[in-house]
Amino acid sequence: MPNAFRVLPGGRLTGRIRVPGDKSISHRSIMLGALADGKTRVTGFLEGADAISTMNVFRALGVRIDGPQDGCVTVHGVGVDGLRGPDRPLDCGNAGTAMRLLMGLLAGQRFASTLVGDESLTRRPMRRVAEPLERMGARIETADGRPPVRILPAERLTGIDYQMPMASAQVKSAVLLAGLYAEGETVITEPAPTRDHTERMLEGFGVKLGREGARVRLVGGQRLTATSIDVPADISSAAFFLVGASIAEGSDLVLEHVGMNPTRTGIVDILRLMGADIEALNPREVGGEPVADLRVRSARLRGIEVPERLVPLAIDEFPAVFVAAACAEGRTVVTGAEELRVKESDRIAVMADGLRALGVDATPTPDGMVIEGRGAGPVFAAGEVTSHADHRIAMSFTIAALRAGGPLLIRDTANVGTSFPGFPALAARAGISIAEIDA
Repeated sequence: MPNAFRVLPGGRLTGRIRVPGDKSISHRSIMLGALADGKTRVTGFLEGADAISTMNVFRALGVRIDGPQDGCVTVHGVGVDGLRGPDRPLDCGNAGTAMRLLMGLLAGQRFASTLVGDESLTRRPMRRVAEPLERMGARIETADGRPPVRILPAERLTGIDYQMPMASAQVKSAVLLAGLYAEGETVITEPAPTRDHTERMLEGFGVKLGREGARVRLVGGQRLTATSIDVPADISSAAFFLVGASIAEGSDLVLEHVGMNPTRTGIVDILRLMGADIEALNPREVGGEPVADLRVRSARLRGIEVPERLVPLAIDEFPAVFVAAACAEGRTVVTGAEELRVKESDRIAVMADGLRALGVDATPTPDGMVIEGRGAGPVFAAGEVTSHADHRIAMSFTIAALRAGGPLLIRDTANVGTSFPGFPALAARAGISIAEIDA
């Protein structure tokens, strides 16, 4: 199986493409569809390894799921009280979203379960999720705060008023899912806005929420009613092409049907602050989620101090932002992004190492990075980097080749399929000279 990308320098991005479905929404469509009464039909489902892991977990919990077939999935819901105890550990693969949300969902079940994952996921922290769930009455065991995670039947769960110490959509979502099984009201207050796909989708399944600014309320004991879900294209996947078309001279690219949830558009706001030419065409709403076609043309980017208010709204896209910063004129400073250190890799350290290996002046900080942009001309030297099995690192350095002085070899790329199946083919279609190789 190929485990590296060889990318030739130069090129431009043109035409019209549609990136795969939103990973966050795909995960949640399976989870909430499983808990609903009736059949939930999903179109645009992301057929990547992470979302498939979530699907397989719910099959192990007794849920019949048809598909995926060309992005179509049918989930035969069993109701909030219909899941069955598994006969084996539930394997989340590389899907941190799946594991963290499942902790909340499984905390209220009458059976014990164990969540496991691959080597990368086993290194990721889970105490931030376990702590509020334990305050609700959940019984959770971890391996020194990391997977595997053992969830034992709780005597009962009780709603809490939880002031989140850090902005995390995964923690918020886990507490909300546990709140479905809790007595009384669960209230969550965020220190900064995070993606609200869980809230939107719960409401789409008929759950009544109270949402006032940074607070969301949910009363336990509610049931979900099956619905239809059209998953928009993932803005996190579109981010690589937004950056690529911005930095490659002569580019003019349209990304179709991109999810424009305001809690996810930080990447667009950041790039526009840097001078990017991004136009939202045909804005519309699909299944409660705003979408648009995004036209992006090459532009001269400038270094900025990224506003901290935008950081949670673009947390998954920062590897691509760092590539844009290297190609900008002047200094870019990112702060308030310490969450990047506990993703699939330490994305601050890994991106800084890779950028410096390719000749970029990049200084990591505890909560971000300082990058001295090179401006015009080739920015990245020919060379090789490793992604440390992090799909977003691999794809970010792929687009860096558009402004490289020679070929780039990107190692450890097998995990790209977790979020973006078919990435090399779509990148080639858009204008990147990429080959999958064994290296």
